[in-house]
Amino acid sequence: MFSSTRVVLFLTAAVLLAIAPGPGMLYVLARSLSGGKREGVLSAFGTFLGGMVHVFAAALGVSIILAKSALAFATVKYVGAAYLCFLGVRMILDARKDKSNPDDISQNLAQKTKPARNPLWQGVATEVLNPKTALFFLSFIPQFVNRSGGHVFLQFVALGTISVVMNTTADLIVIALAGPLGEKIRSSATFRRRQRTVTGAIMIGLGTYLATSESR
Repeated sequence: MFSSTRVVLFLTAAVLLAIAPGPGMLYVLARSLSGGKREGVLSAFGTFLGGMVHVFAAALGVSIILAKSALAFATVKYVGAAYLCFLGVRMILDARKDKSNPDDISQNLAQKTKPARNPLWQGVATEVLNPKTALFFLSFIPQFVNRSGGHVFLQFVALGTISVVMNTTADLIVIALAGPLGEKIRSSATFRRRQRTVTGAIMIGLGTYLATSESR
């Protein structure tokens, strides 16, 4: 169903994207710093559940279209690849503009730690209500779906689940290292710029490769 080349490319991209600090990871970090590891773990599990909601929703809608139309499949792949390149360019541009000082970062993290009765459900809501998550899955996962292999829905769910699990694993590592990692993110503008630049370059390279590779 999946070629070995595509599997390696997917796993590599998924790992690199999982370890790149994003809104979800910063949210989990903020909850850990304010409420301890237990609250951080509950938040991470919440974002996991929210991510799976996006996976199944996207798989259901995309699989119906892709299974019936080769043209729709190609369109989704090219639009998705273009979106990945767009995200990469925006990350690099944002990295060049990042001149935040430690106090600004601390304030932003503090804003993510507003009291909540249940960090699990707040994590679910945070992820489910994030349209960027939906757009990401709609652009990233279809690039690795093998239409000719059939079972498009199951392929999408399998790939999406792997991606979400990797993201959650990265979040759990962040929870374990919340203290030193939080200080690093808050205090080092250079660290943030380099992280965003590298991630942006990865996104552009991935989008370009997928757009020029053979669609199946």
